[in-house]
Order: sequence, then structure tokens, then C-alpha cells
Amino acid sequence: MKQVVQNYKSGELAVLDVPVPGCKPGGVLVRSAYSLISTGTELMKVSEAGMSMLGKARSRPDQVAKVMQSVATNGVPATYRKVMGKLDSYTPLGYSLCGVVEQVGAGIDDVKVGDLVACAGNEHALHAELNWVPKNLYAPVPDGLAPRHAAFGTVGSIAMQGVRQGEPQLGEVALVIGLGLIGQLVVQLLTAAGVRVVGADPDPTRCELAERLGAAVCGDPASPAVEAAVAELTDGHGVDQVFLAAGGGSNQPVELAARLARDRGRVVDIGKCRLDLPWNAYYEKELDVRFSRSYGPGRYDPSYELEGRDYPIGYVRWTERRNLACFLDLLARGRVDVEPLVSHIADFDDAVETYRSLKDGDLKAVAVLFRYPEQAAEQGESAAPEVSVPEVRRTGTTVTPARSAKTPVRLAFVGAGNYATSMLLPHLAQREGVELSTVVTTTALSAANAQRKFGFAQATTDLDAVLGDKSIDAVFVVTRHSSHAELTRQALLAGKTVFVEKPLALTEDELAGVLAAVEESGNDRLQVGFNRRFAPLLQEAKNRFGTRTGPASLRYLVNAGKLQHGSWYLQQGAEGSRFAGEGGHFIDTASWLLDADPVSVYATAAPGNEDLQVVLRYPDGSTATISYVTTGAPGYPKETLDLVADGKVLRLDDFVRASVYGGKKWVSSRLPKARDKGQNAELAAFIKAVRTGGPMPVPLESLVATTAATLAVQAGLAGDAPVTLARTP
Repeated sequence: MKQVVQNYKSGELAVLDVPVPGCKPGGVLVRSAYSLISTGTELMKVSEAGMSMLGKARSRPDQVAKVMQSVATNGVPATYRKVMGKLDSYTPLGYSLCGVVEQVGAGIDDVKVGDLVACAGNEHALHAELNWVPKNLYAPVPDGLAPRHAAFGTVGSIAMQGVRQGEPQLGEVALVIGLGLIGQLVVQLLTAAGVRVVGADPDPTRCELAERLGAAVCGDPASPAVEAAVAELTDGHGVDQVFLAAGGGSNQPVELAARLARDRGRVVDIGKCRLDLPWNAYYEKELDVRFSRSYGPGRYDPSYELEGRDYPIGYVRWTERRNLACFLDLLARGRVDVEPLVSHIADFDDAVETYRSLKDGDLKAVAVLFRYPEQAAEQGESAAPEVSVPEVRRTGTTVTPARSAKTPVRLAFVGAGNYATSMLLPHLAQREGVELSTVVTTTALSAANAQRKFGFAQATTDLDAVLGDKSIDAVFVVTRHSSHAELTRQALLAGKTVFVEKPLALTEDELAGVLAAVEESGNDRLQVGFNRRFAPLLQEAKNRFGTRTGPASLRYLVNAGKLQHGSWYLQQGAEGSRFAGEGGHFIDTASWLLDADPVSVYATAAPGNEDLQVVLRYPDGSTATISYVTTGAPGYPKETLDLVADGKVLRLDDFVRASVYGGKKWVSSRLPKARDKGQNAELAAFIKAVRTGGPMPVPLESLVATTAATLAVQAGLAGDAPVTLARTP
């Protein structure tokens, strides 16, 4: 299928061929009929992409702050690779469309194949021939409403949420500053609610359009006409609400709002304009400044948008989806008219030229629609508690034949998110004797980006095509945590050597399912991405420490820090706890340093606190304490480790410096450029095992023991008691 994309680094716009997205549970696959270009938001993104790197930084100081924090935590080289990787990728455009349901995912019963729906979301209602849309981001289109009008649903919801934030009442007077697409819709919604409207915009054609659509008076904000109209309509008191629907760097809209609002009036920011509030003016009138967040309640909440959890109507009357449905109803009943806003309808194949015309000013428009061709769709396939440590059973274990040095190892990737593209694929793409065969993702554009950047021969959303391809030697599973175990199980049954990112499993049943696949297939060729044991600095420190004779005490401080709002790591219901996702790293490192697997786990945490203390006990009496904290100082190193035994101390400082104190003191040279946490060495060991048919880098029994210990942490927190790790067949 085709999709409109942009490279934020170079500014390139393209209509790209990408795989058809899979139809996941909880949503529908929609074939686009019309999609709307937001001439404000989207053109701002297009313009930013054409700026120099300095210009981009000036336009997004929030992102610059995140980059500087990443430099402090991860170092300059790792941050540079991450930032450049994000910039030099194709990103999607679009967030408002109407289309026909082509496939219905599991759990959906409110629409059927062939229904017309309006869709929202800058990750789900893209300028693409097909989109997968979760339940709370689509709404059925009422009978008789034209698809091109229904494509305005998302921007209509944005305008509606802004109006709701203003709390207008019958007979009031409102001022709308900025009469672009959102402003024109705000004018009509206010008029429909019985509010008299004054509009302000420097473009006389937009002023005339707003007056035709219901505004009482419109004019240039710098002219006396607007102020005179406000004085006449309000008897000199000022407007009840001001709606800021303008963009740009001028502070004039904010100053005009203060001048024309009544005492204790409301100022609602809908657009993205400068907000240097003149203190005296806002203080003297005690103005109520409010923000309107996108389409309404539910926006940016993954449990609402992705998991389909609705808010009870008794507590949240107007959600994203209810705003969308309400706006469609107003369109269908003729209370809002979007046809006069349609300046141009372009064929989807002409998308790049359309954007260029808008950016260059050759096409002056309030709203532009893409019209999609009708064509057949290619469907995408889509007492003390115990935790058991299952025994690894093999029946006729698969032997991987050794390969000639001239025969490349052919790899497939399932998933191509940030970790895969920043920490794994850059190493593999440069490695001789490796061929990147196929990349599989559920999101079409991420597969296309990975194919372009790393040279995959194929990109697809069809997992079965990979599992059935006998020429593929190994499969990397680098998806979200909840899918790891099932994808690993399928790949093992298909006879593939598997590299799965941590965690291997989120439940005991998932772990048992993976081992059942090993027993059924005889295929035990499995590696979990516990990379720290491969870190060159830590390996040298362990060698310097030497053989241990007595019990050891290990302390591991993980200064994990807070997650950004909206991170999928916070979706604990679906993806497990944060420690369940990454705690295996630290347990594996401790077990490798102590040359044993733990026999019990004790975990504790303060109520409502993500900070954990995990104590692991080992067969010889050694203990490892992992302090996993999110409340530490951001500038402090992320990982520090001390191992004490036999009169010696091993110290690791965030994979930058290591030291061993004993008979002779050894201190490594400081690594100023990068923190090597072992990914490259781990991949080298994995590829060697695939090529030679030799043992996997980490015994399967160790991978299982680490996974069981990680699962025991949650059980220990629930039971507030030590958890015995019982070896069971």
C-alpha cells in the first residue's frame, strides 16, 4: 500500500510503498476514502523539517532539553546515534480521515466490514491507503453524511473540545482569534450553541468566510473594527470568552484577548501561539486562562486510546470518541457546514506536490482533502510462596549444521522499534557474513523505515511468511513485552534459532509454553538479550577479580529514573511491570558474576512507590541486593555495582570505569566516548553460534532461571515474603 511520509532530517516528502498493517485485536482495519490535511499543524511540521539543525532546535526547546538529559545519562555518542536515528527516519503525516472498514479485529462488535467510519489519531488516521484504528479512535458515520465531510471529524473534535473548555452559555459573546480551519469550526460551533461571535484574522477572505458561516462581525485584529464590534455587542463590558486559534510567534493574540475580554472572562488556548501573558492586564481582570488538549479526555492515555478502556459517562461526559460522534451528528443534521471550507481536493497520488504547493503559498487553502482510489485490498495477516523453575526437557535436540564462512547467516527481525534500530541493527548491518533478510512489523511504516536504513531485502507485516521461509536461519523478536513468549514459541516450533529481547516471559504459564515448544520441537536454540554479561569492561573486571572461594555480597544500584508520560512501559496491565520488563538484565548480571542461579527471592517496595529492593540468595550463601529506583537524581550514573568476597572488591561505574581492589589494585582507563553494555559482543557470540552450530552463548537453563527469578519479584511483592525458586519438572 502507499503512505505519505516525511524525513524530518532532510525535509524529504514522499509517497512510499509500505506493507499493509495487520488487523490487531481491539480495532479495525480501515481503507481510506478521504483524509484531511491540517493546514495548521501539518504545515508547521513540514516547515520545521525544512529548517537547519539549529532552526529545528530553536523551534523545539523541549526536545533539546531531553537530548541534554540523555547526554548526561548515556553519553554523547549513544545520544547522537539515537537522535540521528530518529531524525533520519520517515515519519507519518495526517490524523483525520474517513474510510470503509475492511477487517474487524477481535473484541470489536460495534461496526462490521463495509461500514463507513471517521478516524482520529496521528498514529492511526494517517495519510495512507489502509490504517489500523483502535476502538476509541473511530466512530460510525451517520447515514447520509458524505465521506469527504466525515473526514473533518478529528479537527471538528479539536474545535469542539476548545468550545467546551470555554463553557459558553446562550446569549454570550465570544471572540475567536485566528480564522483558519480550527477557527472556522469554532465559529460555527459557538453559533450553533447560541453564542454571538466576533472573529479576528488579518486575511480578509477568511473574515468573509467566517461571517458567511455565522459570525456577527470579523476583521483584522489591528483594525478598530473588531474592538468596536465587541463594544457594541457587549455594551462595553467585553467578551465572555476568547478562543485563541492562531499560530505563529506573535504575542498579539494574547494581548488582544486581555484588552477585549470582560472582567473574569475566560481565555482558551486551542492553537499553538506565543503565550507571554501581560501580567497586569490579566491580573486586573482576573482572567481565567485555560488550555484545550486536542480531541478531548482520553488523548495521550494509552489505556483509553490503545486498550479501549472507556471512561464512565457519569464521570467524563465528553471523551475523544464522544466528541467525534457528536461532531459527526452535527454535520449530519446540518448544524455545522464544512463544504465551504474545502478549498481543494487532490488525488492521493499527488500528495507530495500538494504539500509543496501549500508550503510555497501557491495553493492558499483553509482545508485540503486527499481522495483515495478505489482498489482491492491486500489483506495483512496477521506456606512460603514458590515460583517454579521449569526443568528444560529436550527430545532429539535440533543440531544446527555448521556454515561455510562464505555463506551468509540470514536474519529476520520481528519488530523494528527504537531499541532494535539503535542498539541491534546498527551492529548487524555492519557485520560481515550477515544478511538482513526480512523485517516484520504491525505498523507498515516502521518496516519500511528499517528496510531503507538497514538494507533488509524485504519488509512485511506477515509473520507466517518469515516462519515458513526455510532460508532464514535466525529470528530476532524485538516487539513489546507481552508478545515475546508467544512469538518465541512460534519461531522455535518453526525450527528457527531465536534471539528474543528481554523479558522472555511475563508469566509462569508463558515460560512453560516456551519450554513446551522446546520439548515438542527439540529446538533449544534460544538466546535472551541479557547483554551486560558480554560488556568488555565487566568481563575484564571479572577476570581481574579471579576465582572466588567464599560467599560473596553483591550490591547493584539501578538509578532507572522516571518514565516519560505516555511511555508504553507504563501499560502494566498489558506489558507487565517495569521491573518485569527490564529486571532480568540485573538478575542475569548478578548470577553471571556469582556463577550460579538464585534459589530464593525477597522483594519489597514502599506503597505506591516504584522503587524496589530485591534480595537474591544463592546456593553457596552468596547474596545479591538490587536497588531499582526511579526517584534518584537524573544526573547520577544509571548503574553502579560492587562485588565483595575473599578480601577483594570489584567496582563497576556505569560501564565507564571498573576497578578491582585486592592484593593488587586495578583500575581501568575511563571510557570517555561511550558506554559499551555488551550488545555488539553479544550479537557476535550469537551469530557465531548460528554459523558454527555450536552451543548458544548462554545455557537455556540459565535463561529460564533468570526469568523465573524476575517473575518471583512480583510474587514476593504480593505476598510480602521470600519466594522459593523450586526446581520442578
